Amino acid sequence: MTDVARRALMGAALSTLAAPAFAQAGWPEKPWRVLVGGAPGGASDIFMRILEPSLRESLAHGFWLDNRPGAGGMLAAEICAQAPADGYNFLVNHIASNGIGPHLHRRPNFEPNRDLTGVARIAAMPNCMIVLPSRGFRRVADLVAFAKANPGRATFGSAGVGTSSHLSGVLFGQRMGIEVTHVPYRGTAPNMQAVLAGEILFAIDNAPASAQQVRAGLLTALAVSSAQRWSQFPEVPTMQESGVPDFDVASWYGLAAPAATPRPVVEKLGGAVLRALADPATVARLREFGADPWPLGPADYQEFMLGEERKWGPVVRAAGVTAN
Repeated sequence: MTDVARRALMGAALSTLAAPAFAQAGWPEKPWRVLVGGAPGGASDIFMRILEPSLRESLAHGFWLDNRPGAGGMLAAEICAQAPADGYNFLVNHIASNGIGPHLHRRPNFEPNRDLTGVARIAAMPNCMIVLPSRGFRRVADLVAFAKANPGRATFGSAGVGTSSHLSGVLFGQRMGIEVTHVPYRGTAPNMQAVLAGEILFAIDNAPASAQQVRAGLLTALAVSSAQRWSQFPEVPTMQESGVPDFDVASWYGLAAPAATPRPVVEKLGGAVLRALADPATVARLREFGADPWPLGPADYQEFMLGEERKWGPVVRAAGVTAN
């Protein structure tokens, strides 16, 4: 082989090796896909639309949403995990897909926190323990005392089997050592109506959904489920402040990508999301929707998701539920 041919061959090989690096450095070179595990207009859609102006400014190209509802977000999660890890496929993931879901929806060849990698945590919304004012409960302790004095009468509703509202009730019963009876409904709205109608004693469901009724005095908010007080109801204590130990539940949302996505791409998008969440205008829009920004970068978000999977395993097993 001549020197000229050898140099040409080496140059071609180096160009091939360098191509991914150049592609990553210039990422994104086109709009990127974000899979959403719910119908259009849901929380995942809204969070991405709120972030969109800042992300477009940081990254030059925007994204497009691909809604794939089904299996509590697990369908979209599996599609994302199987998509090319080329930096153009992402997922809005959440407590259902990467916290509770791994224990409910077992797939032989899919493990969400193995096959997806965290890009950034975005925001969270707490659940809220609600009761009828006529019950006379003013504190969580009042409800606990009622449950202990009236075995079998502490009924709680949920938005459906395996939802965070269901497992929040199970976790509450575990932490307080009381008997609680689950009554599932088909969504948050009918669950809240069941509380209003007196069909059930309490619910621990999506806080923004009941905020209007609480403000109108139709429902009493005894506590929020997150470790921090909710910005919309700063006067309402947390479950932990109300004497429920180790109770920290929030409907969290973030971005994830196929596990083999190039790290520079993950870091670049994660950084762009964190910058967006530092923008007061973005924070204001999230809070208008009832969410609080809850930023975490890629490595910390991955650790958080693994922790959520560990936390919910015993609760799901205690509830005896499975979607398989």
